[in-house]
Amino acid sequence: MDTGINGENYIDVDDALKRVGGNMGLYKRLLGRFIEGNHFEALDSAIQKGDFEEAERMAHTLKGVGANLSLIKLTAVSTELEQLIKNSQDYTACLANLKQAYDVTLEKIAEITG
Repeated sequence: MDTGINGENYIDVDDALKRVGGNMGLYKRLLGRFIEGNHFEALDSAIQKGDFEEAERMAHTLKGVGANLSLIKLTAVSTELEQLIKNSQDYTACLANLKQAYDVTLEKIAEITG
């Protein structure tokens, strides 16, 4: 299954399956819960409200969930965003990159769970 785009890997299914003992059904359920979590929307909402403490927490959560599910690109970009927010640096380009990574990751999840 191709989980990449433009030479970048978005999901490492083999790594994720190692985490869940090879149980694809469980992994698919966890991916479904990830989709239902609306993590990006919560992060974006916190930023729009100017609640950067919450935005940093949401970026951290997205990073952790992404790592646990082997969502490679999403984890990397959310890690970067968390640090930018934490250090009060310009995060706008990174937030746009995260939105793109999130959208592609959702597409790839749909292919896996299809």
